Amino acid sequence: MSESAGLLEDLLAGKHRALARVITKIENHDPGYRELVSGLYEHTGHAEVIGITGSPGAGKSTLVDKLAEHYREQGETVGVVAIDPSSPYTGGAVLGDRIRMASNVGDMDVFFRSMSARGNLGGLSTATADAVKAMDAFGKDKVIIETVGAGQNEIDIVGAADTVCVLVPPGAGDNVQMLKAGILEIADVFVVNKADMDGADRTVQELTEMVHLGQGSTTVDAGHHGFDEVEMDLDMPTDTDPWKPPIVETIAIDGEGVVDLVETFAEHRQFLEDSGELTRRRRQRVAEEIRTLLRDDAAGLVAAELEDHGGVGAFLDDVMAGDTDPYTIADDVMGPIRDCVEEQ
Repeated sequence: MSESAGLLEDLLAGKHRALARVITKIENHDPGYRELVSGLYEHTGHAEVIGITGSPGAGKSTLVDKLAEHYREQGETVGVVAIDPSSPYTGGAVLGDRIRMASNVGDMDVFFRSMSARGNLGGLSTATADAVKAMDAFGKDKVIIETVGAGQNEIDIVGAADTVCVLVPPGAGDNVQMLKAGILEIADVFVVNKADMDGADRTVQELTEMVHLGQGSTTVDAGHHGFDEVEMDLDMPTDTDPWKPPIVETIAIDGEGVVDLVETFAEHRQFLEDSGELTRRRRQRVAEEIRTLLRDDAAGLVAAELEDHGGVGAFLDDVMAGDTDPYTIADDVMGPIRDCVEEQ
């Protein structure tokens, strides 16, 4: 039995050490990681995946901690993937050693993993989705993805989670209007955390008006999770009312509002299942994953072919001298790869 096969067997047997090792192999792209992920697929599709995002300081980590605590009290197991900023030097998670999930320390049924964003503008590395698969295959009932909180660019969460929860800090005021063209439009649920602070009421009012005007709302046929031609062959109902993102007030540090938020997540999950939206989103997720893998593999082939030509540096003098240009060089490097594809 290969090492990857043994790891997969241990993961499916419920060994947390194996789960940790599998995610490490995935994140580092160690030899055999693709075999591992391929083996995970047939065991996935059972976990409910919830994305928690929002601006820094909104209280995401505290809320995730309280959500995990609540789910455990209900007898459900939880996996948490926390996406941290990545070091420009090592690629590792800058905040990976921070103390989090304080309420669940020592509970083996809450598996916490901090991962690096790897500099991805969307806030998620390509390994995140595979880590979620590992937790899903392991048997976690809920998988929570907490994103780095980098602002408007942090929208990749829509491609990884079934339900996206956006935290908005109290007193956001005009910032709600400024942000609504970006991160606020991805929300399935809004949370105004620290609701006991000044400005919370105004923030709730701003969000309510935004949702009422149709900003940030999700419909079955044209949701913010963006579908393309791969979804159009589904026999979808057309009479389902659109989902309007609810606004939940919480004081996460005290656990206030967490029960209401969990109930809202359950309502959204029911909507996804009843409308067929869950299937559509997951189909879109797979479609994008296929595209990403093909892009990565193609980039690897191009990089190898470029090295065979002596690397980029081998062309610079000719370009600077005006003897050739980047477009011609790209055509020359791609030529053998294109010929090989056409022959196939």
